[in-house]
Amino acid sequence: MGQSEKAAKNAPPRSHTGEALRHGVHASVREDTTPVRTHPWPQPGPRFEGRELELLAEALRQNTLSYVHGHMTQRLCARMSELTGAAHVVACSSGSAAIHVALKACGVGPGDEVITAPVTDAGTIIGIIYEGAIPVFADVDPVNYNLTAETVAVRLTQRTRAVIAVHLAGCPADIVPIAELCRNRGITLIEDCAQSWAAQVNGQWVGTFGDMGCFSLNDYKHISAGEGGLVITNDERLHRTAALAADKCYDRLTRARLMEFVAPNYRISELQSAVALAQLDRVEAIGARRHALGQRLGNGLAATDGLLPHEAPVGAYSTYWFYLIQLDRRFTANDVEDFAKAMNREGIPGGRGYVRPVYLAYPYLIRQSAFHHSRWPFTQAVSPQPYAPGLCPVAESVFDRSYKFPLSEWLDDSDIDDVIRAAQKVSQRLLRRVADKPPSDGDLEGIRKSPGKVHEL
Repeated sequence: MGQSEKAAKNAPPRSHTGEALRHGVHASVREDTTPVRTHPWPQPGPRFEGRELELLAEALRQNTLSYVHGHMTQRLCARMSELTGAAHVVACSSGSAAIHVALKACGVGPGDEVITAPVTDAGTIIGIIYEGAIPVFADVDPVNYNLTAETVAVRLTQRTRAVIAVHLAGCPADIVPIAELCRNRGITLIEDCAQSWAAQVNGQWVGTFGDMGCFSLNDYKHISAGEGGLVITNDERLHRTAALAADKCYDRLTRARLMEFVAPNYRISELQSAVALAQLDRVEAIGARRHALGQRLGNGLAATDGLLPHEAPVGAYSTYWFYLIQLDRRFTANDVEDFAKAMNREGIPGGRGYVRPVYLAYPYLIRQSAFHHSRWPFTQAVSPQPYAPGLCPVAESVFDRSYKFPLSEWLDDSDIDDVIRAAQKVSQRLLRRVADKPPSDGDLEGIRKSPGKVHEL
């Protein structure tokens, strides 16, 4: 199924609102200028409480903060293994470090190609370039915003060594077909789960479908240790190499400094592990609350003309790190900017888009020069991929036509209902404005290059 067909299939059923507006039914209705919400938005509650304090005190009483001699990191890894079902876990200093460790473990090196999504954080890309490999960007699903097996297959070459499948915003990718494709082609699959704690597909945690899964304990994620990362795998060889890659190639079991390959110091401290261990006890409840709120929001938006909910594949359980509301193709990039500003005036937080595709946002990718005065590793590419507009058209249009809502476990159902009411109200205003002149698909590119006036709603 092509992406345009898939988008049509996944589009929510249209209400009669747009049709009525085109025929002028609402022409005489007085505009409602009263904001949907006038009371303050909920603030986050305490994230670190008794259990974290208890384990921190226990870590300090060990009289060592090194994972080599303490027990907190061992307990953290054991608990992560229990939650995910993965046989092996390596703890490290960040989610970005986790991705880098996984790439080193699977043997990615100079001249190799690594396929990944363009809608992601720099942490997905950094390790690829540090290992001298070439990031290759594949397009995303139009309503899920993640890689698909079809978009990955288009980018495969003889030099493809690995695929990093990002599970964006707590919403799993359609990972089963991607995993099957990678197995059939003998390509390592790494899952970037930094934004998708406790998300599942068919009852199985994301991160367990590929060869390795990587998680982040950054302060902005579902759970936090300030910083930290975890790598999971069921492969003993990958586990051993990942453990070496995270700790200067020191074998802590035999106390040998093996120095088989160059490896950074990505060690986690016992204090980070203590906090993370306590946080793991909460992660499933946090995920469940975010899932319920996200489902409520999606159900409320599904019948709203002009808006596309953030959809997950069949069998997926999303834990919504944030929620993207996409405006359909009748709207321009300027309309999306107006939608975001109008939502704010209705008392709803959020803003336009998430991040631009990284190949259009990061200077070191645009100019293909990641290290001072050098174009390495991009000079190693056999068939260089131009990092330019048009490379991943769906990903580019998602940035132009989406609104990011900061969903969190601190909200209640009434907060979500306010978001739905505001979105319906604002989208109806926009539909009135664009009803007589819907843009063609080509208009969006022109608006992107030459933005016009932002209109008040």
